Amino acid sequence: MKAVLMEGFGGVDVLRVGEAPAPKPAAGQVLIRVKATSVNRPDLVQREGKYPPPPGESDILGLEVAGVIEELGPGVGGCARGDRVMSLVGGGGYAEYAVAYADHLMRIPGSMSFEEAACVCESYITAFLNVFILGELGDGQVALLHGGGGGVNTAAVQLCRALAPGTKLIVTASPEKMDRVKQLGVDLVINYRETPDFSEAVKNFTGKRGVDVILDHIGAKYLEPNMNSLAYAGRLVLIGVTSGIKAELNLGLMMVKRQRIIGSVLRSRPVSEKGGIVAEFTRRALPKFADRTIVPLIEKVFPLEEVQAAHRMMEEDRHFGKIVLRVGS
Repeated sequence: MKAVLMEGFGGVDVLRVGEAPAPKPAAGQVLIRVKATSVNRPDLVQREGKYPPPPGESDILGLEVAGVIEELGPGVGGCARGDRVMSLVGGGGYAEYAVAYADHLMRIPGSMSFEEAACVCESYITAFLNVFILGELGDGQVALLHGGGGGVNTAAVQLCRALAPGTKLIVTASPEKMDRVKQLGVDLVINYRETPDFSEAVKNFTGKRGVDVILDHIGAKYLEPNMNSLAYAGRLVLIGVTSGIKAELNLGLMMVKRQRIIGSVLRSRPVSEKGGIVAEFTRRALPKFADRTIVPLIEKVFPLEEVQAAHRMMEEDRHFGKIVLRVGS
């Protein structure tokens, strides 16, 4: 099968399209003929040699796929060859064929294209898990979402507007993306370059109360302003550490304000646990995609052969929403 291969670790130049053996579905798995996949930030980190796949998963990049079931593994029921599906995968998405656990599949609504479906599983499920399940965001609360314009951030904004329309949203963004973020229905957009300590802006907006949930992928650099931005019983959900892994924490203030810091990674969770998350997402969020309340934001669709250009676009932060790779015709 055709797949994106890596010649060592490093920059975009290590990526090339070549031939690889097609995977075989094991018990509880299906083989998917991939129509589209997407580029996610972890793909770049894995390409650099800093994010190895979990044991037993494919070394090929790609954490989500959309396509058609080609073959059922032993013990799989409830789906059939030819079904249009999208799924999380532990790896292997940048290829003509990929295996996925049957419990991780979602049927693609008839209203969605393969390219749109390829955007859903990694970014939207990540946002849903961390904002609604772990962060326990309720309607009428206030959320602070970092990384305005990125795939997970835009997914979180859209999910909040669809599932908790009374939520007040604050987003930090670069000046180039602030207008587009605002157009998504965000209540306050903060220019993080001009306001690296965003906590004062958050307090002013909330009448000194603070926010209930923060979704953060920055890590060490933002820890202090994040904690200062949290309300009593607020939850900081940490999904990345792009600015570093170590920072000082005022434990006394955290105790008095009954705040929580929650660390979260989706890829390495047990198969059964991810299946439960997918089931909850399917129940609560997928109908919003079917009726087009939520439409995935796609910056550009590249053919698989232009994977280097797709990675370069993400590295240079020239995207708003998702970058998609079309596989085959």
